[in-house]
Amino acid sequence: MKICDGWADDRVTFRDRHDAAARLSERLKQFAGRNPLVLAIPRGAVPMAKVIAEALGGEYDVVLVRKLRAPGQPELAIGAVDEGGWTYSPDRSGNPFVSEQYVETEKQLQLQTIRSRRAQYTAARPQIDPAGRIVIVVDDGLATGSTMAAALHCLHARKPARLICAVPVAAPDSLARIAPMADEVVCLGAPQHFQAVGQFYQIFPQVTDEEVIEILNAGRPLPASG
Repeated sequence: MKICDGWADDRVTFRDRHDAAARLSERLKQFAGRNPLVLAIPRGAVPMAKVIAEALGGEYDVVLVRKLRAPGQPELAIGAVDEGGWTYSPDRSGNPFVSEQYVETEKQLQLQTIRSRRAQYTAARPQIDPAGRIVIVVDDGLATGSTMAAALHCLHARKPARLICAVPVAAPDSLARIAPMADEVVCLGAPQHFQAVGQFYQIFPQVTDEEVIEILNAGRPLPASG
């Protein structure tokens, strides 16, 4: 089942990520009491995952993926890589500067960042196993959708019972590409004049690694020492 409220409404806006997460929680309430696992794409979605997991009575964690940056345009994604090294790389025929060698070099750089973040974020705690769980993958918005595609691919291989993509806002074409990759998509709006995720938030600060670690630590107590 695919859900998208306000599909073409250019006026959809959120006060901040907490507001967006609270509104997503309302659309996800069918999963309340079923111990869903809410997985955030760092860093921006991590505060959102906490809000959603608490609203639904579930757990939260991170799924580590990284976008592959366009040459000379680090904010533009030309693809993404997951923690296992699988690469989502849409058609690059329109960009003659993106060679296979460039993609491989960029992939290795991003895998280094993923390994560093794994060491930072879950150093003292094992990852939560998504196998057999209702898994809700959250991001603060879909621009190209590359990192969400990589996250869904990574998690599908780990055999969740149900895999849901949940985002407050998305570019319509990106949402259409992502939809077949999940069992369900929950999106609050896909405005036609989408330019960047941040345009739909009144307050949209960067989330730091320190904030991510604090949020993850708050949700997952240290294992008892033997």
